[in-house]
Order: sequence, then structure tokens, then C-alpha cells
Amino acid sequence: MKKILLIEDEKNMSRFIELELRYESFAVTTASEGNAGLQFALAEDWDIILLDLMLPGIDGLEICRRVRSIKYTPIIMLSAKDSVTDRITGLDCGADDYLPKPFAIGELLARMRVVFRRQREIQGERLPVLSFQGLSLDPNTRLVLREGESIDLTKREYHLLEVFLGNVNRVLDRETLLDKVWGFETAVDTNVVDTYVRYLRRKIDLAGQPSYIQTLRGIGYVMRK
Repeated sequence: MKKILLIEDEKNMSRFIELELRYESFAVTTASEGNAGLQFALAEDWDIILLDLMLPGIDGLEICRRVRSIKYTPIIMLSAKDSVTDRITGLDCGADDYLPKPFAIGELLARMRVVFRRQREIQGERLPVLSFQGLSLDPNTRLVLREGESIDLTKREYHLLEVFLGNVNRVLDRETLLDKVWGFETAVDTNVVDTYVRYLRRKIDLAGQPSYIQTLRGIGYVMRK
């Protein structure tokens, strides 16, 4: 479970981000003031620090500089200040990314995934192969196999299968699948999820056998036998 430090003084915003991250299975610690946030940031090793720019006490820029002077912890800066100058200042002080407020939670999660992917590439880390009932997906090679035979998937089909294999026996509603696979592309309708589940079933299911992906009418989908 990845550890996230959220330093944000706006209570409603902090609570919203915290709940969304916990739903995505992150371990979240929060701080609402600059000095406390800096102490948390330096006291432990975090997978990512989400850092508000304007904070009581020490501001986000100073926290970023002090953290970066001691260790390399990925930092995504969150701020209502969205001018080009503000973004440049945030990145120059050591932030890995700068996300202006307001933002869709899907965009924040997508940017976090980019940071995690970059870290894995730097560290040469290999991700575990996901498998279920003879079906496997290797995120390191993007190879999908069913009983040892390769299956050719589109980008969306691949990510949809990755979500299902990462959540075997967990019921996923259409909104959750839409957020995880299509991210912050809010113009996409939830009906597209049904379409892509059909596409995926045609490629992974065996004739005469129950589908890997079961439909729960009025709720969503679940991968289980």
C-alpha cells in the first residue's frame, strides 16, 4: 500500500482528496498547516507528497525546497494559482508536477500514476503479473495470455482488463470503471463501459464457457467464477 502525505489547509478539499485516495487503496496522512506538514514530510518516507502552495505557517514552496534539500520524495504541488509564472516557480523549487485548482480527481490520480511509473523506471522495478483462471496480464511487457495463447487488445481493452484483474471478486460500478480506465475525460458517457466490456468479453472468453466478467444488473460488473 503506497503512502501519501497530503498537506492541504482547506478542510473540504483535504477531506475529499483523502476519501478518494483511500478508496483507491492508498494510505493517507494529512496535515493542515505548513510546519506540521514539513515535520511529517521529513520524518517518514512517502511515495508521494501532495502539497498545497498557500499554507498557514511555512508555505508550500518553502516546504518543497526543504524536503528536496534532504531527500528525493516525489511532490505534486496543488494550487489555485495557475499562471505560467506560478507553475514555473513551483517546478523550479523541486516539484515533480504542478496541478492547478480546481481539478478533477481523475486527473490527479492520472498524474500520480505517471510519477509512480517514472519511479519504477528509475528503480528498474518489475510489477507483478496479474492472473485469474488461466488468464494473465504482464504490465511489464503488456502481454496478455489465455491458457498460454496471446490475446491482442486495444489500449482501452487492456486497461479495462488490468482493472478487473487487479480487483478480482470486487464489484465495480460503471462510474468507477470509467474513472479508472478513461480518467478525467469527463465527456465520455458511462454507456461506453458496457460497449468495451462486450469488446473485451469477445476476446478473452472461451466459447461455451461462463464469461470471466459477470454483469450485476443495476450495479456494475465483477470478475469471478
